[in-house]
Amino acid sequence: MNDIHILARTIYGEARGEYYRLDGGLASLIAIGNVVKNRLKQKTWYGSSISEVCQKPYQFSCWNPNDPNLRLITTTITDPLFDQCMVVAQMILEDRWPDLTKGCDHYHATTLDSLPAWTLKTKPVLKIGRHMFYTLSKRGK
Repeated sequence: MNDIHILARTIYGEARGEYYRLDGGLASLIAIGNVVKNRLKQKTWYGSSISEVCQKPYQFSCWNPNDPNLRLITTTITDPLFDQCMVVAQMILEDRWPDLTKGCDHYHATTLDSLPAWTLKTKPVLKIGRHMFYTLSKRGK
């Protein structure tokens, strides 16, 4: 699989449930892709390609070994929404859409039982659907 397919699968695995929400929609899909692209732009330990950033262990939960989404995103996806995720991935990689997250490099679902430890020293930049977005790269600067 190439970067477009990996990014589309990441978007699908992380945000497909947001697409049909009034407070989510297409913006939810784009925002997940924006976070991946923002991490790539940082040229840090996240990875040097879209695929590396998406599949970095324990960074995007849909790629975690015990996550139920892993089986879904690593097989043939017949859901028509995946076609939309492919379009979103392509457009993001071609820089044809703005960064809706304003540079964010982290997010979490608002449905988590407890907040990730990294949220304790930062404030969210925005909320799209059931995801809170953060910019951790600017902490302490």
